[in-house]
Parts: sequence; structure tokens; C-alpha cells
Amino acid sequence: MNPLIEELTWRGLVHNIMPGTEEQLSKEMTSGYVGFDPTADSLHVGSLVPIFLLVHLQRHGHRPIALVGGATGFIGDPTGKAAERSLLDEETLNKYVAGIKAQLSRFLDFDSNNGNSAVLVNNYDWMKNFSFIDFARNVGKHITVNYMMSKDSVKSRLSSESNVGMSFTEFTYQLIQGYDFLHLYQEYGAKLQMGGSDQWGNITTGTELIRRIGGGEGFAFTCPLTTKADGTKFGKSEGGENIWLDKKRTSPYKFYQFWLNQADSDAERYIKIYTFLDKESIDDLIEEHRQEPHLRELQRKLATEITILVHGVDELYEAVKAAHVLVGKSTWEYLKELDGDTFLLVFECVPLSTVSKADVEAGLDIVTILAEKTGFLKSNSEARRELTANSISINKEKVSEEFVLTTENLIADKYVLLQKGKKNYFILIVE
Repeated sequence: MNPLIEELTWRGLVHNIMPGTEEQLSKEMTSGYVGFDPTADSLHVGSLVPIFLLVHLQRHGHRPIALVGGATGFIGDPTGKAAERSLLDEETLNKYVAGIKAQLSRFLDFDSNNGNSAVLVNNYDWMKNFSFIDFARNVGKHITVNYMMSKDSVKSRLSSESNVGMSFTEFTYQLIQGYDFLHLYQEYGAKLQMGGSDQWGNITTGTELIRRIGGGEGFAFTCPLTTKADGTKFGKSEGGENIWLDKKRTSPYKFYQFWLNQADSDAERYIKIYTFLDKESIDDLIEEHRQEPHLRELQRKLATEITILVHGVDELYEAVKAAHVLVGKSTWEYLKELDGDTFLLVFECVPLSTVSKADVEAGLDIVTILAEKTGFLKSNSEARRELTANSISINKEKVSEEFVLTTENLIADKYVLLQKGKKNYFILIVE
């Protein structure tokens, strides 16, 4: 078996391979590409598998081409969509393209010394001057409507069960994506296109155009769509929002927590898919985890590796610090190093109240804070009782009735963490 295909197989990343693909990969350095449509200014964790396919391709000595769909983004891929996507304006699309380009640069080596430097392309560059008549005459005539209608992405929208239908705009998507493959074959020598299993129809349209117009041979490879153990779609938080690669959309702390909270059965699969750890290391990790699952070392390693890949070591450090706060292992030293956004994320469900900065600058006694200013405790007498029992902490440090709050106690110059016992928290906002 070809080494690349062998590795992708044990990692669970093989769904379908066109005959001859392995032979092509074994014969010579092969240029292969994956396309990313700019539907937002950031990719999300659902985009990681295609990115990893490109990285594995490069690590095995082949040349990866990352295509950002500046042209196809104007249309929108109908694959897996029950309704037509909203069309983007050019300004928005350009913003999305720029964001995705920056993220892809974190994963791929564009300055390789091995002759297989990654290439980044935008299909808008070759589609923008293509007239409709030229496209219909030079490309469209080579693919029959019957062929296009046979694709699952089309059939599902034209079935009797669908009341939405499909516009001509979306119908042409597979033809435009197919032309991308032909163009990259002619201009960059690309012979392989990779993607999720739902992209098989679009990819094979490209191989057909290469055969009919280019007189050559293209190859296709698809990976399974990642799901959870219960069969549901992977890539969203419990609240249903996307987990983005841009830290402005999803903080490194929240990103780290997403991976840390994966179920055991999912973590065993994800450690193979979303890290570059070798098989022996992963097998050892899984075995150790099965012996002591309560330690969650498998999830911790998964979260660590993928957070470093996406955000870097420094952001991982901050995320781990924040995680320590959440599980009660932190100190004031930890807290005072957190930025305001991360602090609020850690304690996002904690009740809060606001006091004036002038009051804090003048000094606020702890009894007033606990009762009158916040309502954290019902009365001054209850506050004094809890303080006497040594159950009150300010920023993770036990305090007595003599404690006075000043600006030196602020987290990120704005917050104070009140605590009764081990699990009762309250946030004081100073502004």
C-alpha cells in the first residue's frame, strides 16, 4: 500500500479512492488540491479534516494546493443544503477570502526546501474574465445534463420530497468546480483532488473534464464526514454554534474546552484524525486512557495538540490557565493573568453585579460587598457568619471580616471573583 494511503487509512480518513490513485502517488510527486469556499471570514473545525489531508499530502513528499473559492463563493455549494444559500457581495467575499488565506498559512509550508512548497490559489483569478458564452461553449458542452443530474447533490434537491428545487446558479456549481480541477491540472499539473465524501460528485466531474478536454487523467480521494459517536454532526458546541479557528470568533479557551469535553469513544477517533501523533504513541495513549478513563488524559492530549496547531503554544498556556480556574485549581496568581474576555467565558453562567470604580478606589468593606452591593448573600449578618466560618474567598483567597476591596484586587482592571465554599461564585464588575 502507498505510505500516504496507509497512514490515512489507519487514521480513519479514507472513504473512497478512484482506481489508479495509489499508483499515481507511488509513481511521482503529485500535486493535489482541496477547495475551501469562503462562507465566513474564518474556517471552523469542520474544515480541519480537509486541511489535514493537505498537510499529510505535503508530509509524504507531494505538493498541496489550497484553493480558496473566490468565484464559487459567489454561488454557494448546494451539497448537503436543503435550501439555496444567500449570495455574497464582492466586498464581503474578499474579506472572507483574506481571512481563510491567513488561517491556511498556519498549517502548510509555503517555503519547503524539498520542492513541494504549498500553493495558495483563488479561483476568482481565472474565472473573473470568463464570459458566459465562453464557458458554455468551451466547458459546458463537454458535460451532459444527464451526467449532472445523476449527482446526489442535485438529485436530493430535485426529488419529489423537496419543495425547494434548485436554481440554475447552484446547478452550475459542480461544473465550475470541475473546471477548477481542469485549470489546476493544466496550469499547475494537479492530478488529485481531495475532499469530504459529500464532494465525490463534484470531484469526479473535474476528472471527467480533464479526460474530455485536457486529454489527461485526474484522480479523486474522499474522506468520511466526521460525526460523533451518536451519529450527529461534529463541529458545533452544545449550544449549536460553530467552533471557529479565528480566536476572535471562538476564544482559545473555548476551543480547548471543546476538545477537552469530547466523549471517550469520540476522543479515541479524534486523536487519530486531528493530531499528527504517530500510531504507536496514539495506541499507547488509548490503552492508558482505557485503564484510567477518569483522568481524561486522552482528551487532554487531544485538546493540547490541536490547540497548539491552531492557536500556538502561548494561547494554549492561557487556555490551560483558564481551565484550571474552572476546576478550582487556580490561585490569585492565575486569575490576575487572565484577560477580561477569557475570565467572563470561564464564568459565563455566574451571576454578577456592578459597583462604581469610585467606591472601590475609596475602599469597600467585605460585608457591604457581599450583601448590600451585590446581594450575593441575603444580609450583613449572613455575611459575617460566613466570614467567621472562613467560607468566603475573594479571587480564590480566603478573607476575613477585616478585608477591604481596592483597585489592587481587580482582574483585568475590571472584575472581582467572589466565592462561598467550593462552588458558589459571583462576579463583581467595577466600572
